[in-house]
Amino acid sequence: MEEILFLCLLFIVAFLYASVGHGGASGYLALMAIFGIAPDIMKPSALLLNLFVSLMSFIQFYRSGHFRWNLFWPFALASVPLSFLGGWLTVDAVIYKKILGVLLLIPILRFVWLRFQEDAPHQKASIPLSLGVGGGIGFLSGLIGIGGGIILSPVLLLLRWADQKQTAAISALFIFVNSLAGLGGQLTKSFHFPTETIGWVGIAFMGGSIGAWLGARRFQQQLLQYVLAAVLLIAAWKLLFTTA
Repeated sequence: MEEILFLCLLFIVAFLYASVGHGGASGYLALMAIFGIAPDIMKPSALLLNLFVSLMSFIQFYRSGHFRWNLFWPFALASVPLSFLGGWLTVDAVIYKKILGVLLLIPILRFVWLRFQEDAPHQKASIPLSLGVGGGIGFLSGLIGIGGGIILSPVLLLLRWADQKQTAAISALFIFVNSLAGLGGQLTKSFHFPTETIGWVGIAFMGGSIGAWLGARRFQQQLLQYVLAAVLLIAAWKLLFTTA
């Protein structure tokens, strides 16, 4: 029964995160911590699940015409090498989790109590700022074992550089490349995937596929705003109140 419950929750997490262009690593890490999975396999397993879910999410949002390359590349250019570095380093990331958890509460308040103006004019993105933000997110992502979408999404929305669905498309590919780089850093150290990983990937892929399709084609912008707030709240809870 415990394994069935874990798989059901894994499906829900993948569905919810993929609907807003996220891979779900922070949610997977939280589930693994709750169910007592060994810490040495948690981060690489979460990054592996992230790859499949974020790629499917990106494909769906890209096909719907929401991806903007000019916004994506500066973030990725700086984040990928630093994500690899963060994944390679063996550092106690508890302090980083607490800081990130607190920071995520700010956009939650923004999305829930301050209505996002979809028809407001978008601001022109700053390449230097994008490079700096991307590098910082990449390094922290590699250290903690996430793709970084939970940080990038509120940055794009609060700076008004993209709308909800454009943000989802950009975040999805950003998460994929960061997860790949972070996993590459993990490969420099000895670790193993549990035999159950294949089943986890299948469940997460199904949940992510459905969530991504609905997020890209069916969900309305206002609904995505509240879904994203819920996603960030889950991530903040995990970062602040778990020790995995």
